[in-house]
Amino acid sequence: MQTNYTWKTPIDSLYRLREPQTKALLKLGIQTLHDILYHFPSRYADMGGIKTIQSLQDGEYASIIVKIKKIATKKTFKSNIPATEATVEDPTGTMKVTWLHQPYIAKTLFPESIVKLSGKISIAKGVPTIFNPSHEPADTDMMGVGLFSETNEIKETIIPLYKESKGITSLWFRHALERIFLSGFLDTIVDPLPEHILQAYNLPSYKTAFLWIHRPRDSKQYQSAKKRFSFEEIFFIQLKCQQDKALYASLPTYTIDVPEKSITEFVGTFPFTPTDSQMNAISQSVNDFHKNQPMLRLIEGDVGSGKTFVAATLSHAIVTNRPAGQNFGTLQVAYMAPTEVLAMQLFENFVQYFKYSGIQIGLITGSGCRKFPTKVASAQQPWTSISRPQLLKWVKSGEIAIVVGTHALIQKSVAFKHLALVIIDEQHRFGTQQRLSLAKKEGRAPHFLSMTATPIPRTLALTMYGDLDLSVIDQMPSGRKQVETKIITPNKREDVYKAIRSELQQGRQLYVICPRIDEPDETVATTLQLKSVKEEAKRLQQNIFPEYTVDIMHSKMTPADKEETMKQFSNHDIDILVSTSVVEVGVNVPNATMIIIEGAERFGLAQLHQLRGRVQRSEHQPYCYLFTSESNGKNQKTSDRLQAFLKAKNGFELAELDLELRGTGDLIGSKQWGISDIGMDAIKNIKMVEIAREEAKKIIEQDTHLQQHPLLRERLENKKEMHFE
Repeated sequence: MQTNYTWKTPIDSLYRLREPQTKALLKLGIQTLHDILYHFPSRYADMGGIKTIQSLQDGEYASIIVKIKKIATKKTFKSNIPATEATVEDPTGTMKVTWLHQPYIAKTLFPESIVKLSGKISIAKGVPTIFNPSHEPADTDMMGVGLFSETNEIKETIIPLYKESKGITSLWFRHALERIFLSGFLDTIVDPLPEHILQAYNLPSYKTAFLWIHRPRDSKQYQSAKKRFSFEEIFFIQLKCQQDKALYASLPTYTIDVPEKSITEFVGTFPFTPTDSQMNAISQSVNDFHKNQPMLRLIEGDVGSGKTFVAATLSHAIVTNRPAGQNFGTLQVAYMAPTEVLAMQLFENFVQYFKYSGIQIGLITGSGCRKFPTKVASAQQPWTSISRPQLLKWVKSGEIAIVVGTHALIQKSVAFKHLALVIIDEQHRFGTQQRLSLAKKEGRAPHFLSMTATPIPRTLALTMYGDLDLSVIDQMPSGRKQVETKIITPNKREDVYKAIRSELQQGRQLYVICPRIDEPDETVATTLQLKSVKEEAKRLQQNIFPEYTVDIMHSKMTPADKEETMKQFSNHDIDILVSTSVVEVGVNVPNATMIIIEGAERFGLAQLHQLRGRVQRSEHQPYCYLFTSESNGKNQKTSDRLQAFLKAKNGFELAELDLELRGTGDLIGSKQWGISDIGMDAIKNIKMVEIAREEAKKIIEQDTHLQQHPLLRERLENKKEMHFE
């Protein structure tokens, strides 16, 4: 047996590959032995009960997997009944199949296609026949000769089926993996999971898990293997998160004493009463400031739930207080927004919040810099534009206490004197290395607060944000009107357009959301669903609302163009904005009180909720119209999902429901997290996630740098930097 393989052995040194196969494997992300072993089956076919043609018995009900050789529509000789007749084969023989009164079947089944047929067997003169069998598509590899024994009986009942690409089939994967198994390589690998974890949770060993997931004898084996690999993936994510958290917590920081009176007085300057959940989030963060380690916290709350108010209160607490036992200049806050338009909006909000405080606030964007307060202020413009070098000078000296901007805030040219708090708004990819570089640059680790309006199920939050403590704002400010949400079928469109025109006449604005341009689902999409942003905008402008200004925004536009469009919409230079879902996290336009979501059934519930939240930002009555297609409107599952959307109380409830109904891939997009399908499936299991988290915490608490766990350390070092925020 050859045993000189390693995890990094190239695929092309294992097998003789044709060029199309090399390209197919590359497309699937398979370049090494490690890649192919971790290319798990996407599903399994249960061949139990499948018969071969040779083994069929007269009068029995049976299922067979066959290839169609010939198929045609005919009329029976005696009764002249229309029928479809086919000749089919498997590795053991051929037989006839007849569908009486079903001539259309000849238009749905074709020569060379593989099908599963089930029905009553008739044998006349030794030749088997099936009349009117049920039929369904089957996989090509179910016909592979490797499935049959020398006596032509099916020898495998559970067949693994893999994600394929042109030139590479499931049968190829089975043969390729068999060569690895026979090489003895699995006997040389060392299990990365500690033995006590395997025993505690009854997980199969590394070698056994690979054999069971690729060559299961029954469903129990592949379920057990999936459980092991699911746990393994979540465990290493948690291990990385817990290590990052421990390393960051070990850095020197600012231990800040914030008197309760300081919070109470600032909150009292606002013309509304904060919700209990807002105050809880503030209290939890302030408690973190008191600790002798940097805060790592995520605040999750629906669009419009008041996260910016929380951020302002915490910013005020930082810049108006001193570190315990120290007496020096003002502490500073950096507030990063995902877009320039949103950064400008946050700056203007903070100017209003702090207008009587004397606290200096700066704005840094690609379009320029601003400062508040200013000697040349006016009622219309309380801030002034200044040069970037001048603003950077004041930030470096500590004169400017709060700096709002885009990701440019962490560039090398931006230096703070006493940066004590970093707030990240919807920056999910602000990773550990960026946090550590900030701490290194400023000398001390600033407290870190991430905020998101994306509804996240608890299991996903525990996994993706494993290094952050979680605060939830699950109440909306009083006075906000609930969005009036309606499901609209195609025959009701004109009525909705009349209602919208009435609102437009009162000076309101409208969003129209079309399904994403780069994600059309050809198999279920209708003409309505496939409307492009450009075509829909043209139709609305020419045929529906010619008297109003219509513009577009979509994911293929440059960031600068998207920001300019949002700026014009915010200024009411645009009445109707037709866009993809890129507006789900964006600028606050209180005057936009209506939203149409085309092909609503194509969106996840959490995403629909975020889109709907775009219009719940003022005292005016907001409206959300879910435009569905005729065909999907008749689909019970789709109907149930949309009805659930109408009834759900908040985004958190919808996120959990979406996880249950559609899975995490549809919920949030597994590609952006860098997690495999099997790992995403594990996130549905709260018990598994919590166990993996606790086991990882135990190890990191005792051995932060994993000096006593070399296998775990090696595994983490070999993984790419993971960004889960």
